[in-house]
Amino acid sequence: MPPEPLSVKLARLVFWSFTFLLMTTVAATVGGVLALIDPKNALTPQQLQARQAAEKLKAIAPNRDSMGFPRFELARPMTLLVMGVDPPLDAPDDPEAVFSGRSDTLLLVRLDPDRESISLLSVPRDTRVRLGDRGYAKINEANYLGGIPLTSEAISDLLDVEIDRYIRIGTGAFRELVDLLGGVEVFVPYPMSYTDRTQQLKIELKPGWQTLNGRQSEHFARFRNDAYGDIGRIQRQHLLVEALQTRLSDPSVLPQVSKVVRVMQKYINTNLSLEELLAAVKMGLGRSPESLQMVMLPGKISDGHDSDRSYWIVDRQGRDRVMAQYFGNGDETEGRSQPDQRALKRLDIAVQNASGNPQIARKLLHELQRQGFKNVYAIEDWPDRQPHSQIIVQKGDLESAKTLQTLLKFPRLETSSTGYLDSDLTLRIGEDVERGDFRF
Repeated sequence: MPPEPLSVKLARLVFWSFTFLLMTTVAATVGGVLALIDPKNALTPQQLQARQAAEKLKAIAPNRDSMGFPRFELARPMTLLVMGVDPPLDAPDDPEAVFSGRSDTLLLVRLDPDRESISLLSVPRDTRVRLGDRGYAKINEANYLGGIPLTSEAISDLLDVEIDRYIRIGTGAFRELVDLLGGVEVFVPYPMSYTDRTQQLKIELKPGWQTLNGRQSEHFARFRNDAYGDIGRIQRQHLLVEALQTRLSDPSVLPQVSKVVRVMQKYINTNLSLEELLAAVKMGLGRSPESLQMVMLPGKISDGHDSDRSYWIVDRQGRDRVMAQYFGNGDETEGRSQPDQRALKRLDIAVQNASGNPQIARKLLHELQRQGFKNVYAIEDWPDRQPHSQIIVQKGDLESAKTLQTLLKFPRLETSSTGYLDSDLTLRIGEDVERGDFRF
């Protein structure tokens, strides 16, 4: 295999550096200045405290590379709790108080050097959890009521996972980052219009491809005025991550690195040590952006019988499958065994045309029905033509998606939960079928 061009290596460096910059303070500088700094002299008091616990993760390796610089590697999986936090309305002028509000976004990130995988689980803000003696509430209230300890306890109990480190990101980080990068290109699938005078918020986005600035990107991510509310919002956040992947893979953003690092520091609160930051980024540098696996916590919106509040009720079976496949919970083979054919053919499978030829979607639908799939159905065409067909893993059932991919010879598998929200899997048919690049 020929070596990668320098431009590809630079693009990969930029993407992964900025990916972890969104979650950390100084990760993006791994390509430059941090290599010249002695880590022992570059730690904040908070990071010094975290360093004492770093031996547990064995993130600090004693070896040095060929140039004599310290080599930082993760020796075992690391699980990060990542929160986007809105400051409380009555927050004092105190850096710590800025991070004490309700969480607007909550993610669990798994860095697994053994499987060589990076997984991201989105937890809906309305997820019903037990908050200690306070009883049941929405997960987005945990940080406001009890900070990191209460949030970590609630997530650990809900998902049966041990959380190693946390990162809190203040409001404004995403908006400012997008503006510094010159915007991101996003396909807006339908008109988005919403006004909230109390919050002084007005969202007006037209459908179609467009370059969104920071404010518009934030509006795209936070829009909830549709049939799916917060769940549709999570889906759009995943679409924005994909848009950022494209933008950040462009080597032309390299000149912005130092400025972005300076600006982003004020938005980040973490107990990661500098060594752990470098180990995490190093793990990402050897992988393409496509290796980032994104999934949403399976569940459903409450029907209102048990409470007058609207909750996201976790699907326990789906949760256990996702945690086994993406986070290594349970037996090593749990969640990764081949699905049985009867279970596979009972899955909810949505067929969506994005090729411009409606006949192709009908042909695939009939073929699946002929093969015995019970719950397949066509949904409204995707409003933009896609060059490549793909199977979208909507609810995290990766093994079933792989089996179906082999059966239908689909060229691409997308683990991003950006398909039809009510489906287990979404088959989005692109122009490659029309061109005859592959047949099912």
